[in-house]
Amino acid sequence: MKKTLTDPNKPVGRLARVTDFLPPPEKLVTPEENVKVTISLSRSSIRFFKQQAVKHHTKYQKMIRTLVDTYTAHYQHH
Repeated sequence: MKKTLTDPNKPVGRLARVTDFLPPPEKLVTPEENVKVTISLSRSSIRFFKQQAVKHHTKYQKMIRTLVDTYTAHYQHH
């Protein structure tokens, strides 16, 4: 008796065409309305964010902005 191995990467059963439901790339880019501010932060905080930004391949200002936005979103609804 010969065993047939099935490829786990191949589909099983009947296939059906799915219509394209994903938005085009230009619809994925939402413009951010930012306001420039001047703020004094501790040297250790800036050092931390800069180190993390390098580690995660992003900008430290964006990380700080995301932190403030997340905090705001959380407490805005209370």
